[in-house]
Amino acid sequence: MEARPFVDYYEVLQLSPRADRDTIERVYRLLAKRYHPDNALTGDAQQFSLVQDAYDTMTDPERRAAYDLEYEDARARPTKVFDQHASQHGREEDRRILHAVLSLLYIERRRRPDTGGLGAIMLERALSLNQEDLAFPIWYMKQRGWVEVLNTGQIAITVEGIDRLSERDLALRQDRLLPDTTTHGRAESSRPMKLVANLDD
Repeated sequence: MEARPFVDYYEVLQLSPRADRDTIERVYRLLAKRYHPDNALTGDAQQFSLVQDAYDTMTDPERRAAYDLEYEDARARPTKVFDQHASQHGREEDRRILHAVLSLLYIERRRRPDTGGLGAIMLERALSLNQEDLAFPIWYMKQRGWVEVLNTGQIAITVEGIDRLSERDLALRQDRLLPDTTTHGRAESSRPMKLVANLDD
């Protein structure tokens, strides 16, 4: 019998492994609404099923405990969040890391506008990366003014970083933005967003 491939439910729900039940339920409702097959704009039956499976696992204490053991084992393997072949293409990997870090920081800033940030260790754990992997992307984003270090020592996205995400050359995936959809009674934009950052300008 072929082994079942491991699915990162924390990535599916875009959450830290430390997320509590209230946070899981809040994010689940947003993602379930986005991916529900009845949603004509963003419905995706396969992704909806993944979100549902992740939610069912994360909200059952016994299943979550068992999953966390599997999760830690998967993190210890050579292939983590980013494919090994991507490491052969440094610039592409940098783009992906930039996107992932800004995604997490954006969500935290949305939750807590005045103090929303994440520590370096939390970023490392959330992305299954080490300090060396994050050093260049964090430095780059600081130089660009896209992130800042708060008084608490945490890293947070800046206004410039959020504005940059709205531009064509660096945008969050729509399923990571979790945007308000009530701008004058309609969604702000239904256009697909690009997934890469332009590091040349």
